[in-house]
Amino acid sequence: MERTIYREIKATKAVWELAVILLGFIAAALGAFFYVEHHGHIVTGMTNQIVWGLPHVFAIFLIVAASGALNVASVASVFDQKIYKPMARLSALLAMALLIGGLAILVLDLGRPDRIIVAATTYNFNSIFAWNLILYTGFLAIVGAYLFVQMSIGIPYSVVRKVGFVAFIWRLALTTGTGSIFGWLVARPGYDAAIMAPLFIAMSFAFGLATFILVTATLCRLSGRVFGGKLIRRLGQLLAVFAAAVLYFSAIRHLTNLYTAEHAGFERFMLIDGGIITTLFWLGQVVIGGIIPILVIFHPSFGKTPAAPVVASALVVLGGLAHVYVIVIGGQAYPMELFPGYEVSSSFGDGQIANYRPSLPEVFLGLGGVAIALFATGLGAKILRILPTSLSDANVGQKP
Repeated sequence: MERTIYREIKATKAVWELAVILLGFIAAALGAFFYVEHHGHIVTGMTNQIVWGLPHVFAIFLIVAASGALNVASVASVFDQKIYKPMARLSALLAMALLIGGLAILVLDLGRPDRIIVAATTYNFNSIFAWNLILYTGFLAIVGAYLFVQMSIGIPYSVVRKVGFVAFIWRLALTTGTGSIFGWLVARPGYDAAIMAPLFIAMSFAFGLATFILVTATLCRLSGRVFGGKLIRRLGQLLAVFAAAVLYFSAIRHLTNLYTAEHAGFERFMLIDGGIITTLFWLGQVVIGGIIPILVIFHPSFGKTPAAPVVASALVVLGGLAHVYVIVIGGQAYPMELFPGYEVSSSFGDGQIANYRPSLPEVFLGLGGVAIALFATGLGAKILRILPTSLSDANVGQKP
């Protein structure tokens, strides 16, 4: 067993190639931003009914995953699990990068990015959006401080644990605030549910850990470093637990809606008659993002290989995007009940299911946010001592 040593990753040919690809996606996102800003949101698939489109799906996924990506550092510091301590620095860096990528999408999609100054200086504390702005900026500051104390020489580990505890509580508050955006929108039958907050916390655990496994495996492969088989399988088993938790809270949410008559119409739309929304729910969210990853992790033969957690993580990410799409787009597509107990119809389309088809600029904006997060993580690993020289099973858990 060796002492844990952190080193920057080297700028190899493979690293440069990946950096160029990510910069290409970022450039495409900037081009899409200027195109939408010049022509207006009319060139997107968003309408008066669907005001949050595909960019918001990517943004919310990244923000939720940012909270969960910090889970590895939290388990290491707060719960004193030594096996995860060598990965705590990367966990904190990835959490900040994912949040920055998600917020970048929201800023670019505003149409008037300069208006962010108003949002940052004028607060309406009756709005959950104002609270979330504080939670997001506070998360970056606290996790940045957490990363600083981890990397500083001479700071007692008791200080690291205290800062890590604050970061752990704040990340729970952040995800609760994100889930409450939907849970507190009582006007829409697809959102009005108190369980949205715990559901989003479970989603953050699954999405964040899946992203962390994929990023760590990629960085280790690019830098020629070892990612221990036992360690990655342990992370995979934890991922399976989180994926099962997401399935559980999703089931409770829909069973609760089925029990109440006012949400029966929405549940029929979501589970049976929703077209692409129903397909994404059953095939994307439930099967690809939940059932298959659990089966992959606990498969008697393939589940024991280091590739199983990577495959399961990729499936959880794809299913997670489908899950957020179903929540965001499906919740808006189903019409609001303007006058309960009465049938409403007009030429404007009241009471009708809204159609939405994402445009190419929206796709570029969403993928650009992902590229910003990944590029920031890679840049941090290149200039800072974030990644250990070895994450072998014999090396993890040693004193850094």
